Amino acid sequence: MRSPLTLILTLSVTVLFAQQVDSLRYPEEKHLKNMRQLTFGGDNAEAYWSFNGKMVSFQSNNKAWGLQCDQIFYMNITGQDLSKGNRPKQISTGQGRTTCAFFMPGNKSILYASTHAGGKDCPPEPERKPGGKYLWPVYDSYDIYVADLNGKMIRQLTNTTGYDAEATLSPKGDKIVFTSTRNGDLDLYTMDVDGKNVKQITHELGYDGGAFFSPDGKKIVFRASRFTTDEQKKEYQDYLKQGLVAPTAMEIFTCNADGSDLKQITHLGKANWAPFYHPSGKKIIFSSNHKGTRGFEFNLFMVNEDGSGLEQITYDKVFDSFPMFSPDGKKIIFSSNRHNKGTRDTNLFVADWID
Repeated sequence: MRSPLTLILTLSVTVLFAQQVDSLRYPEEKHLKNMRQLTFGGDNAEAYWSFNGKMVSFQSNNKAWGLQCDQIFYMNITGQDLSKGNRPKQISTGQGRTTCAFFMPGNKSILYASTHAGGKDCPPEPERKPGGKYLWPVYDSYDIYVADLNGKMIRQLTNTTGYDAEATLSPKGDKIVFTSTRNGDLDLYTMDVDGKNVKQITHELGYDGGAFFSPDGKKIVFRASRFTTDEQKKEYQDYLKQGLVAPTAMEIFTCNADGSDLKQITHLGKANWAPFYHPSGKKIIFSSNHKGTRGFEFNLFMVNEDGSGLEQITYDKVFDSFPMFSPDGKKIIFSSNRHNKGTRDTNLFVADWID
């Protein structure tokens, strides 16, 4: 039988360990537990789970890894420590710029978009003018590719003029949704996993992107910009002709996988983006700056599929985005600027999800 002193010491150590484990989350973040930091430097974003929940793909521009712009990597979710400067396995060619990687069925290959066919150098980023709008580049050299886990290119899925990127896969493993400018606007399309049977599913003027399927594969959630004045429409079209988009006014939408039953879910103003379905298929988690006093003050929020029940999930003072639930719904991964010691580093964090 243990003495009272031994029990007290054991309890104290247990409490201290629990505090250390969860020191990365804020007290208000009641849905998160046992948070761990996965990357340590640079901009690391758009981390997406493998179908077996053991790995994640992501993009990074970590200068310590010799990178000039985003390249695609993957890592094991456990047993791989990058805190000492270790470099994970790179999937992309190292040429051009990449975005939006996603595991293919079987977890042996990864889908991603790259500009490498348009040139080996990183394409130029938009000039940030003092007082000017924040702009995203929409490079017309982006196409969608599949590579194996050693980085060997397996196939090219798109080969049309214009931007083809932001591709993600249905949980069923049968369909890909992606964003393209092949019709002169930024619309959503679906295709089979071999690149065949391409179908346009959104048709309204505006930026439709960042799409994900629901857990049952029957619906799609995405971000979109819509316009109420001719001036707004003209500005959007003028920027798009320059290969640019201003992502400062977006809301969350859903539709069926064929594009029918289009619905606007949020009406919050500012920028609402990076949506992903909750494992129940009845809620949507997303990033928003609608409560912030500055442009870059994003947190994660969750809302019912009908737009009701808005709830704040994270509480960083700068940036939380790109949330994605693991296939079994027990964990969540996201990008954050938390605890970056005053740098601009955006790192990946994983936590247990508590409903």
